[in-house]
Amino acid sequence: MKDVAAAAGVSVGTVSNVLNRPDRVGAATRSRVEAAIEKLGFVRNESARHLRAGASRTIGYLVLDAANPFFTDVARGIEEGARDAGLAVFLCNSDNSRQREHEYLELLFEQRVRGVLVTPVNPAGVDRSVLPGVGVPVVLVDRTGGEDWCSVSVDDVYGGRLAGEYLRESGHERFAFVGGPDSLGQVHDRLSGFRDAVTGDLTVLPTAALTVAEGRAAGQRLAGMPASRRPTAAFCANDLLALGLLQEMTRLRIRVPEDLAIVGYDDIEFAAAAAVPLTSVRQPRHQIGRTAAELLTEETAALEEGARAHRHRQVVYLPELIVRESTVRNA
Repeated sequence: MKDVAAAAGVSVGTVSNVLNRPDRVGAATRSRVEAAIEKLGFVRNESARHLRAGASRTIGYLVLDAANPFFTDVARGIEEGARDAGLAVFLCNSDNSRQREHEYLELLFEQRVRGVLVTPVNPAGVDRSVLPGVGVPVVLVDRTGGEDWCSVSVDDVYGGRLAGEYLRESGHERFAFVGGPDSLGQVHDRLSGFRDAVTGDLTVLPTAALTVAEGRAAGQRLAGMPASRRPTAAFCANDLLALGLLQEMTRLRIRVPEDLAIVGYDDIEFAAAAAVPLTSVRQPRHQIGRTAAELLTEETAALEEGARAHRHRQVVYLPELIVRESTVRNA
């Protein structure tokens, strides 16, 4: 900054104002300082600035599964909301591991981020023993945590019910649910809603993960059932499972939707682009992320202003069913 000040013929304080409070500097002086910055290739030390000011311009998002396109879309919404607030986002991936989740949370707090957005492995929320004693706001994404947290989520019981009612009203009597592990809150809630809505036989095909490979494996088990007992409609806990199930049905020449109707969940971009476009329960993925970033910004602003009684908000969105050819011809 001293070099910039000398090159522009101004004080170090003026350079600081140009960087942090440009409205306080006249246009001509500001132009000289900006020209000196460009000529010298000056980049200010944000780490030092954070130490002096006690506030960071970065937030962290600890994602549950970076390989899942659902979370990629949520992260894009978070990034958009953060940019509007003048913030940058650190993206970390717990990969469904509580150990990795703890390690990344500790790292983010050590980096003095302004706040943390997290989709925790535990449906009940973040392990409080990991949180620092000082106030670092934490917002739950795609999770609910009661009144102790700000959170953004989707009513997955309602989403499961939507899928079940649609398939039941389409005339099906034998159903399958594909998804797991049951320890994931979303899987449990989607199955609960689906179970409430359907009548007749329900076969649950548990999976170890929400992946295409697990969907294919579930398809092999389903295809191995006697035709007289085989479900005619399957609801998958996410679209990746549904895509894997669809692939296996195609490979085994089991027709979709004539022999098996398939409904997914999330409505990721690949759902509509599948060989047989998937019917899916759509979540507002981008809006979930953007709203989470806005909640975090609100809470950090309240803390910086010294507000003692910040009121946590829990935002819950309702999903909608998008009908395509995997459940009905010419949808």
